[in-house]
Amino acid sequence: MPDAMAVEVTIYLNESDQWHHRPLHIQILNYLHTENVYAAIVLHAVAGFLGRQRVKASHLVDAGGQLPVIIVFIDTDEHVNRVLPTLKEMAAHRLIVREQVVLEQGNLD
Repeated sequence: MPDAMAVEVTIYLNESDQWHHRPLHIQILNYLHTENVYAAIVLHAVAGFLGRQRVKASHLVDAGGQLPVIIVFIDTDEHVNRVLPTLKEMAAHRLIVREQVVLEQGNLD
């Protein structure tokens, strides 16, 4: 059987980003769960930068809620097309990357 294709989306945020006065990364994760997206994860970085900003690291006292948070989710192209407009609204002005991927193991059933 040939390897199955899927779409992987990565969203780059700051930990201080908000949506309706709540952490944006949690709001997005809850939205993806409600929409029955196959799999999603939130990764909290220990260091990094967004855009052309300076590097922030968790050991810096002045990181001040600016550490990167990354959301990665995977599903079919059709399902991603359905949820992406809302995600673009929620994470306006943030980087969203969409990639076609090959499922080496498992499936989206």
